[in-house]
Amino acid sequence: MTTGAVLATGALTAVPAQAVTTPTITAKGGYLMNGATGATLFTKSADTKRLTASTTKIMTAKVVLSQSNLNLDTKVTIRKEVSDYIVSKGASSARLIVGDKVTVRQLLYGMMLPSGCDAAMSLADKFGTGTTVKARTANFIGKMNTMAKSLGMTNTHFDSFDGISNGSNYSTPRDLTKLARSAMKSTTFKSVVKTKSYTAKTITKTGATRTMAAWKNTNALLGWNGTLGIKTGSGTEAKYCLVFAATLNGEQVMGAVLTSSSEANRTADVKKLINYGYARI
Repeated sequence: MTTGAVLATGALTAVPAQAVTTPTITAKGGYLMNGATGATLFTKSADTKRLTASTTKIMTAKVVLSQSNLNLDTKVTIRKEVSDYIVSKGASSARLIVGDKVTVRQLLYGMMLPSGCDAAMSLADKFGTGTTVKARTANFIGKMNTMAKSLGMTNTHFDSFDGISNGSNYSTPRDLTKLARSAMKSTTFKSVVKTKSYTAKTITKTGATRTMAAWKNTNALLGWNGTLGIKTGSGTEAKYCLVFAATLNGEQVMGAVLTSSSEANRTADVKKLINYGYARI
């Protein structure tokens, strides 16, 4: 058969998966999987332990949403210790106000959209066990590590509820993608992380309603080429990180990049991986 005849029959229209060029990313670590099957599509130092920054909050949300008999409308009073923590760490904040009553659902949005460490601490305090804030948050971090083990995250350890490391908070691109795949099975989690903006109405000390300034999602990729989330992270040492999920035409990809040198490079890396994943599936 001549080449022309082959072209006429359309026999060359389907590009075999192996013909797709493997992308080069600037991030020090990266991983990509088929979200439906869990099959590996791309690795770059995928099992090297690195700082996770605020991608840690995915696990905080996972632990909260795994609580038995969870009521998302339960109100949590914002403690002064939370405000003190944010000030002492110079941490990213949802600007929660001491004394306000905020629902668990609202705290999840406050943690995952503007990356509020105040929301993360309030959740850890609420769902940890102990007689003091310090004891309860430490207990909650223990639950995070127990969950990591149960998910097969063999190269992961948490020492904080928000990613502000106390010297031993690390994971890998492969482990964080395992976590993402598990977390995205929760309809609540999925709806939170794909939200671009959320306005919470909290209850003040006097019983009045406070309308908070809108929380904007730090993930600029939302909506691009089917991107559904999941969580950004950044820090002086961690640099720029992103755990992501995207679905297009029934094809699901999930992955993570850690230690990108800039926000722009992180975005470019993730776009390359998502496009590569779609082409491979």
